[in-house]
Amino acid sequence: MGVIAVCNQKGGVGKSTTVFHLARAAVVAGKKVLVVDLDPQGNLTSVVTKEPLSEDEVSLADALSARTSDRLRDVIVPGVWDGLDVAPTVGTALGLVRDELIQSGPGREHRLREQLAQVTRRYDLILIDCPPALDQLTINGLTAANGVLIVSQSKLWSANGIAHLLATIDGVQRHFNETLGILGVIINLHEAHTVGGRYWNEELHAAGEQRGFRIFDPPVPKRAVIADATEASRGLDEWGGADAAALATIFTDYLKELEGTS
Repeated sequence: MGVIAVCNQKGGVGKSTTVFHLARAAVVAGKKVLVVDLDPQGNLTSVVTKEPLSEDEVSLADALSARTSDRLRDVIVPGVWDGLDVAPTVGTALGLVRDELIQSGPGREHRLREQLAQVTRRYDLILIDCPPALDQLTINGLTAANGVLIVSQSKLWSANGIAHLLATIDGVQRHFNETLGILGVIINLHEAHTVGGRYWNEELHAAGEQRGFRIFDPPVPKRAVIADATEASRGLDEWGGADAAALATIFTDYLKELEGTS
């Protein structure tokens, strides 16, 4: 399945939660998975690593910085499930590396790609959780990936932000990664009972048809159990209950669709 960058420059759309549940679906399917937490906030790391990490432990920032000799293979740690590994982010170090990349010269866009090249063959799937910004970290994620998966809400600001993200993707395709493909858009936190939710869901489908990219169906509904399971470091299939089981099936089906496109 390769390397997938999961993106949206708008925060709060459930991007990290989506990565978490896609990773769970993949390990349940018997795949060896690496999650790369490229978000300086490190929220995904806090729920997906097997053991808590202290702020002074080596992390993804050390592998991306030109000021250290650490490599990605040196910072990877076990995840919460068998078959899952994590390139973690802890403390404030990745934010400092982002600033370092801004000031760096040629090749800065390829730092993550070069590091991933050392470990790619170990994994069936690598999921990169990009930060909620169109910065050098996101560009590194897009440059390293085979495909980009956009997570959006069926809301005005989130939908409008896709146009800016698509422009960034176009730029990365032209200058750094001509093989990067758009795998599609996952509509998350969908509120089908609201007028706005229904309207922007239709608008996103129309935009996908116009631009030629997939909108994954069904959208992920807004359900407290999804966030609750994530915060408890448990898959929806582990949570129990018919609602959680049905939601787990959505991510399983998404994974099958990604297998056919990535």
